[in-house]
Amino acid sequence: MNDFKTPCEQILWYIIPAIRKEIAKNLIEKHGLSQKKVADILGVTPAAISQYLSRKRGNFMEIKDDNLLKEIEVSTDRILKNRKNLVPEICRICQLIRKNKNVKINLPCE
Repeated sequence: MNDFKTPCEQILWYIIPAIRKEIAKNLIEKHGLSQKKVADILGVTPAAISQYLSRKRGNFMEIKDDNLLKEIEVSTDRILKNRKNLVPEICRICQLIRKNKNVKINLPCE
């Protein structure tokens, strides 16, 4: 079987979970929300939030770029103010990541 991932598959399997992980961390650590509340906001299960925090999910790509992390904080604030901002903000961060030449994805087959 071919392990080749199309760009869309990479976004779905690696980039979006990494973004959700960072947003979840911000909502819990900086805004004091519970894992259940964060799960409700992000539209995932509480188990998924637990896995993000324990590095069992969303871990193939680590976001270390300070500018990207600041943009994720901005997105977190926007999402917290209005849940309808969730999809546009995840898409905005995804676009920034895709334009950033310094971001590396650690594919599981590598």
